[in-house]
Amino acid sequence: MLQAETTFDDLSPDAAEWKRRLLTLRADRSPCPRLSASAWATLLASALDFVDRFGSEAAALGWTASQLFGVHPQHGTLRTDWCGALMLSGRKASAIDARCVTFGNTGAYRDTLGVPQGMPIWEFAAKQGGR
Repeated sequence: MLQAETTFDDLSPDAAEWKRRLLTLRADRSPCPRLSASAWATLLASALDFVDRFGSEAAALGWTASQLFGVHPQHGTLRTDWCGALMLSGRKASAIDARCVTFGNTGAYRDTLGVPQGMPIWEFAAKQGGR
């Protein structure tokens, strides 16, 4: 399992819970079909980095686990239309506001009409038997 530097006490309750859940996932074992272990390790590292740097702010802005870490309930990351902001590219976030997580010159918006909400990746992994 990965270990990040920010302690749980440094995070808001929601962000601390996100970090706890992410740390239950193995970096060397992708929970999603057709997502390589190396791509998964990058996604997971970027998600943990986000929680450490922006998690408390994201929670205060009203972002949810599904909006950040969501994946399709049956197909995981294969259905990118269901993916949360941090389950798409593996790039590290550079900023967050009430509407968007920014990754350099691109962003993931949470208020796009018609976009379905996925389940948090840790729930998907548990459903898959820990894959």
